[in-house]
Amino acid sequence: MSAEYDVEFVERGDREARFLVRGVTPGFANGIRRAMVADVPTMAIDTVRFVENSSVMFDEQLALRLGLVPLTTPPEGEFSEDDTVTLSIDVEGPATAYSGDLESSDELVQPADENVPIIELKDGQRLEAEADAILDRGKDHAKHQGGVAVGYRHLQRVEVAGDLPEFEEQESRIIRGVIEEDGELVPTSEFDHDLSNRYPGKEVRVEDVPNAFVFHVETDGSFTVEELVTRAADTIGARATELEEAVQL
Repeated sequence: MSAEYDVEFVERGDREARFLVRGVTPGFANGIRRAMVADVPTMAIDTVRFVENSSVMFDEQLALRLGLVPLTTPPEGEFSEDDTVTLSIDVEGPATAYSGDLESSDELVQPADENVPIIELKDGQRLEAEADAILDRGKDHAKHQGGVAVGYRHLQRVEVAGDLPEFEEQESRIIRGVIEEDGELVPTSEFDHDLSNRYPGKEVRVEDVPNAFVFHVETDGSFTVEELVTRAADTIGARATELEEAVQL
């Protein structure tokens, strides 16, 4: 992002984070959200070839489950959208086949989680299959959405207006997200989302901070939150460049 933007993390983890962005319009904030959900390519299983399936589940059902297993996505430039990666699975019952049983032909493309259950196999049942994973975007299929929970709210500023009138009972005032208090960012979860817990006996004013948005982003493990946000911003930049070039023709 350019220098006019100000980014501050409130909570930071590899797969889940909350961060504040100042100096952006509502349209731009929504554009980043949409890009994280729909425009960032991820790897996912697209076709499955069954060698043996003696489980109680049809091939099509198992193929759907395999397609929903999150896979790690290589760094940009390592793969094109025409490339495929082959994964195989061979599990015999009695046992539960998990995502961790998938073996990949490329070390850069692996199950993001090893404990996603695929099918429980009884004694004598077997699942053996080969699958091709491809790089595609969430706007084409939900299984390619690296951002599984992406949203944003206005940053809200809270100011104490004074004491409550004597003998007036304070009512609950629920607010969710992150508030700004004397220049500090405070997640509302710290006071159970109720301003009456944070400011007992006080009257408070709440207002939206202009052009300041708190994003809450969770990924499926395809990549980290920082990678998802960076790639989303890159896709917006790429589309803007394409439009600029088209207009100049």
